[in-house]
Amino acid sequence: MVDASRRGFFRGRPRPKAEIRPPWALAETEFTDCCTRCNDCLGACPEHIVVAGDGGFPTVDFTRGACTFCGACVDACKPLALHRVEGQAPWSLKAVIGPACLPHKGVECRVCGDFCDVRAIRFPPRLGGSPLPEVDLELCTGCGACVTPCPTAAIAVRP
Repeated sequence: MVDASRRGFFRGRPRPKAEIRPPWALAETEFTDCCTRCNDCLGACPEHIVVAGDGGFPTVDFTRGACTFCGACVDACKPLALHRVEGQAPWSLKAVIGPACLPHKGVECRVCGDFCDVRAIRFPPRLGGSPLPEVDLELCTGCGACVTPCPTAAIAVRP
């Protein structure tokens, strides 16, 4: 069993940051117990967004691109730390738009909406200023396609 808080303490980080695991990952404790850190899922990801994170465990880096939910990482996972169940959502992640967003500063920008294939980011009209982006949490898959193109890095994907 991996004690993330102990590892963080010795690295000078008392609280470990929450890692985004690949889609269909088991709950964090089960995941770290089951994952052998073989890195097969890293090589299997066609988008190259699954990378080695803290402690060598796989994590998703949305600055490299979006998840297409192809399932290649799941298929490559022999210890079954990633396990797809039919009808189960890949994860509970959603896009969150922070205060650095340009429309919040009065600048017209709709880049995130342009990259959202499911159209979960909308820009309803607003009197007296640029339309502000709104994330439809029902539509958002948490794929991360909106993260990289944002010119101010105002978008994060999290639970």
